[in-house]
Amino acid sequence: MKCFHAPEQALHAPTSELNRGTMGPPFEAVSRAATVADALTAAGFGPLAPPPTFPDAIVARVHDAGFLEFLRTAHDQWQVLGRDGDAMPMCWPGTTMYPLRPGANLDAKLGHYCFDIMTPITATSWIAARASVNTALAGARMLADGGQGSAFALCRPPGHHAGIAAYGGYCFLNSAAVAAQYLRDKGARRVAVFDPDYHHGNGTQQIFYDRDDVLYVSIHADPQTDFPFFSGFADEVGIGAGEGFNLNLPLPRGTGWTEWEQALEAAMAALTRFAPDALVISLGVDTLEGDPLCHFRLHSDDFARLGQRVARLGLPTLFVLEGGYQLDLIGRNVVRTLQGFLNR
Repeated sequence: MKCFHAPEQALHAPTSELNRGTMGPPFEAVSRAATVADALTAAGFGPLAPPPTFPDAIVARVHDAGFLEFLRTAHDQWQVLGRDGDAMPMCWPGTTMYPLRPGANLDAKLGHYCFDIMTPITATSWIAARASVNTALAGARMLADGGQGSAFALCRPPGHHAGIAAYGGYCFLNSAAVAAQYLRDKGARRVAVFDPDYHHGNGTQQIFYDRDDVLYVSIHADPQTDFPFFSGFADEVGIGAGEGFNLNLPLPRGTGWTEWEQALEAAMAALTRFAPDALVISLGVDTLEGDPLCHFRLHSDDFARLGQRVARLGLPTLFVLEGGYQLDLIGRNVVRTLQGFLNR
């Protein structure tokens, strides 16, 4: 399995985040990727290959052009206004303000494009986010060129909460979605995105919600109790041509392997019926018991079982790292997943 990682991803290094009313060190820290990289190398998955730089036009196949320009220039505008630190929104439009449009003021744009208070933009967040997308695209290109095999993209910042023109949940650009679109553009008739992260990938769902060429399947915490709260319900099945091509499998807090495996089998059945030419996995290992942001009860050996089950699909597969915030175990659990997939 080829593994990719861009050192520039470490350039997104916010000093703090506001989470649950407390300002403190960010959970989505630079050390997450470093820890995973060390674990991969120790397990024999290295060396991790740096990706090439892919054109912005490929990213624009998924994300709105105005949104991309905003992300690229937001911190520069923040500094022009004489502000220190990281760029963060101060207000949001809510559900009663119409029409919803970005406006010319930076604070209006921050509130328009961002949907939470946990995702500050630093002076180099854009460089890191683009490097993260390049990492996923390097893996996707390998699959597209070879038509088979597997790859792991060590992506950070993560991506599955980023929508067509929205960022949040630590995510700026949706690396998994860009990779899936790239595979389509390179000849795959159908591509599936499987998302076993603890949190629903609201951004990925939005991007492909009206399409029948990309299936999105997610196992995640019930949005009635957990972030992102406003999407991820079981009755969200797609619209228009995409109706029936979006499958959400929400589970209650406290879910352990037995119940989670039942959802996994439902997800695998849906993927089998769809018969994709390639599979992108938004790999979150924040389903681990004890993860500081999550409330499932999976254990390290369960990630090997996940990898083994996905391997039985027999598909060209790209793993893209999403969540996982227990630093002493995130690397081990990523490695267990990949080892299970390779039947090591």
